[in-house]
Amino acid sequence: MSSKPTTLELAQRWLDEDKDPKTRAQIEALVASRDEQALEELLRNPVEFGTAGLRARMEAGYSRLNQLTVISASQGLAAYVELQVPSAIERGIVVGYDHRHNSAVFARLTARAFVDRGFRVHFFPEPGFTPQVPFAVKHLRAACGVMITASHNPKDDNGYKVYWENGAQIKPPLDEGIAASIDKYRVPVNWNVEGIEDHERVTDVTTAMIDAYFAAATHLVQGQELNCKTELRYVYTAMHGVGASFAARMLTTFGLPPFIPVPEQISPDPDFPTVSFPNPEENGALDMAKALADKQGAVLVLANDPDADRFAAAEKQADGSWIAFTGDQLGIIFAAAVLDMARTQGIPDKKLAMVNSTVSSRMLEVMAAKEGFHYVDTLTGFKWMANELASLQARGYYVGLGYEEAIGYMVHDQVLDKDGVTALAVFVQLAVQLNADGKRISDYLQSLYSKYGYFVSANSYFLCPDTVKMDRIFAHIRFGDSNPADGTDSVERTAFSRQDTGDVLRYPRTIGGFLVSYIRDLTEGFEMCDVDKQEPSLSISQNQNQPEFPVSKSAHMLTFETRNGGRLTMRTSGTEPKLKYYLEVRNANNDRVQAAKDLDIMARAVSEELVQATYNKL
Repeated sequence: MSSKPTTLELAQRWLDEDKDPKTRAQIEALVASRDEQALEELLRNPVEFGTAGLRARMEAGYSRLNQLTVISASQGLAAYVELQVPSAIERGIVVGYDHRHNSAVFARLTARAFVDRGFRVHFFPEPGFTPQVPFAVKHLRAACGVMITASHNPKDDNGYKVYWENGAQIKPPLDEGIAASIDKYRVPVNWNVEGIEDHERVTDVTTAMIDAYFAAATHLVQGQELNCKTELRYVYTAMHGVGASFAARMLTTFGLPPFIPVPEQISPDPDFPTVSFPNPEENGALDMAKALADKQGAVLVLANDPDADRFAAAEKQADGSWIAFTGDQLGIIFAAAVLDMARTQGIPDKKLAMVNSTVSSRMLEVMAAKEGFHYVDTLTGFKWMANELASLQARGYYVGLGYEEAIGYMVHDQVLDKDGVTALAVFVQLAVQLNADGKRISDYLQSLYSKYGYFVSANSYFLCPDTVKMDRIFAHIRFGDSNPADGTDSVERTAFSRQDTGDVLRYPRTIGGFLVSYIRDLTEGFEMCDVDKQEPSLSISQNQNQPEFPVSKSAHMLTFETRNGGRLTMRTSGTEPKLKYYLEVRNANNDRVQAAKDLDIMARAVSEELVQATYNKL
């Protein structure tokens, strides 16, 4: 059995393999200063390939994103795709990249690794937006796709995002197979990217694919005459990203007037100089756009994140104040607009499909039940939604919408991923139609609440870098314990004895005093409806109460529903030391005061009953 290499042996291995002068110099300097702690951090644990591909800080080391780790990933991916996808070499790979530091060279190194294995490469040689890659994979029937982007991460990060042959992001177990192949082919072979665009197996697909992308969106255009005549004005920020030219062309495709740009944020700049984080969701991110809108007399602010796969919007009200729509509010606005468009085009309700993630609003589910379209919820992340949408398409459904509460929307049925550019145009078109009737988007949203019930949410997180404490918190929720304040358990609990493991699941029977009606635990593998109608003590056999969703012990994820219309999902983050929670209350009678009151009670219960934030010093 081989012994673990020392820190300096790892450093020497890196220096033997790395041909990038910048990252070599970083390791050489750390070796010279004998900074073994820094070397360990950079070299010991390789950056993990998961369903999101790779995402990490750009610097030297096996645990970071750099030329060496990109070559390794590409060599392993190419070998795996060749084995798994029929006619993969002939069908080829699509490669695109955004404007971040090093994206261009990472993309060319990716292309080089695939060319060296005999693949055709459908290449976007200039910085572009993320939706172009999943669209091109689907349109060209390519074997896979890679987009070099870190979306709205800080400027020092980058990523390697992988799409499978169906045009959707990879999901398990593909990630495990690719990771194993990367480990097998990890030693970099070819660093030469000179002239890669001119290689006989590399084709510049930019013009053909971008033209096809916009052409494929034209079926979403409605009331083009009204679009052309509108006097509605709107401000747009690209958040220092690549979205401006694509957003402008999509507005033209819809016959809509051009946007008013935020000049300081409209051009691609990988340093994102005017924002702390280039994420339209962040507090203050839209301030410059709102200020310009006030000055220009515009009533809408529109935003994409840097790679233009997300979309955010704010609307000026009659009193001069601004409403920034939440991700769920935009999701339900899109759902209603898509439903109207589908009906106008003669698509039967039962053949229309919409999907959102399990941490997104249940309002879409209520709408589906009332209107008759097909609805599915999935695990968190567009990889799950996109693959579900691909399956629905194969079964003959028109996939009208997929959305997640983190401002990600798919309304272009040929892009099985978030697409902030098409979402922007569909949103503006709806605003134009409403404006012609003297209404705002916010009025439209209120009409949806009147029709489907009022939904109010509170999504937040607790920072908890201590993994032992994190596990203890979830153990308290699942199994109960003595309350540190008075020595007793503060809430009534279930006593579900599992015959196969011998343990007893002691979930809370109330949250904030509201009866728990549903429990789903995707860590322990348990799901039960009508919990409050069951006996508190039950014996659970091995095959009883198994969740429909995949179960994983590698992360915590719990969902509770309460009889007052509450729904709570708690989970650990895969990339940050956070305990995230997503809390929503529905009042079917549109009683907003009661809904807000219930939400506040439940939010306090999450903090003190479940997480015990004060005791745990979170």
